Amino acid sequence: MPEFQRLSLEALREPLETGRVHISRSAHQAEFPARFQLVAAMNPCPCGHLGNPAKPCRCSPDQVSRYQNRLSGPLLDRIDLTVEVPVLPSSVLSAAPDGESSITVAARVAEARTRALARQGCANAQLGAAQLDEHLQLEPAAEALLHRASARLAWSGRSIHRVLRIARTIADLAGLETVTPLHVSEAIQWRRALPGRDD
Repeated sequence: MPEFQRLSLEALREPLETGRVHISRSAHQAEFPARFQLVAAMNPCPCGHLGNPAKPCRCSPDQVSRYQNRLSGPLLDRIDLTVEVPVLPSSVLSAAPDGESSITVAARVAEARTRALARQGCANAQLGAAQLDEHLQLEPAAEALLHRASARLAWSGRSIHRVLRIARTIADLAGLETVTPLHVSEAIQWRRALPGRDD
């Protein structure tokens, strides 16, 4: 992702937030639907070896910082899930147990989506702030956990709402109506900042 021009990346902010694209040209304006799912990847540094125990990183701290800062805080704020994939030895990879089948996971996702649609008429990702408050069903202990985490991590309101939508989805995947501290805790882990970033 950081290999793209900064202007191109920043242009993703509006459609990620609203699901719409506005184009203005001299005397004309147009609006188009643009709801999409963004899946992106990046290396931790320009050489790709930061944090690799088997191969040292060749980048200076300044190079790492410049590389990671190609993604602005406001853009990262609009990305729901971030996953760090560490380098694993081949012995660990070959010994890893098989995960669930795609059919099993797809069935669970379909059930969770059906549950969300029956409850609120749209997917959790499309809930506005007012709808989120209405349909969240957040346990008091879960709310307290979220407040502590958001204060410690200095999250924006947008980040807090994204965590709540993720937690609501995790609860739906578990077949539960209320959002518990366990669901909020997992959602917080999915919103971890990229390595080396302060925002």
